[in-house]
Amino acid sequence: MRMKKFVFATNNAHKLEEVSAILKDKVELLSMKDINCTVDIPETADTLEGNALIKARFIFENYHSNCFADDTGLEVEALDGAPGVYSARYAGDAHNSEANMKKLLHDLEGAENRKAQFRTVFALIIDGKEHLFEGIVKGEIIRHRRGNSGFGYDPIFVPEGYTQTFAEMGNELKNKISHRALATNKLCKFLLK
Repeated sequence: MRMKKFVFATNNAHKLEEVSAILKDKVELLSMKDINCTVDIPETADTLEGNALIKARFIFENYHSNCFADDTGLEVEALDGAPGVYSARYAGDAHNSEANMKKLLHDLEGAENRKAQFRTVFALIIDGKEHLFEGIVKGEIIRHRRGNSGFGYDPIFVPEGYTQTFAEMGNELKNKISHRALATNKLCKFLLK
């Protein structure tokens, strides 16, 4: 049986690596580079679902390939769900993780409620049909960064039921319990049924 091929519509090498590790060898995963797509697809929607669909539709319409795309946001209760859809550019358009973390910690100074959740939404387009899959991990934002692995807000997010940040626990454990892992597993189950 031939393995199904899918383009993962992302330019984020960390995401590609993480999803590849979760999917292992269940499907053949192509990057945007693999299909010679160098476009930085604009994420102009005001929801994670909307951004994921924009990216997947772009690949499907222009490259005629089955594909999926994701968008992920960190939603902080005390900030009414911010940074949310703007997580990657919370401190500006440079997509600077350090600056984003600094701004978030500054915005939460003095806040007792530090509850937050990471939410990932995958949009899959297969044979022209669209499907959405969501993964959520609840946790809290700590006051000082800890750990060196992972990316984005990982050094300041501790998932519920754990004492380590995503950045302290290492990729193997994170890839089992993260928001992206949960959404990827739902996607994977769907692809393999």
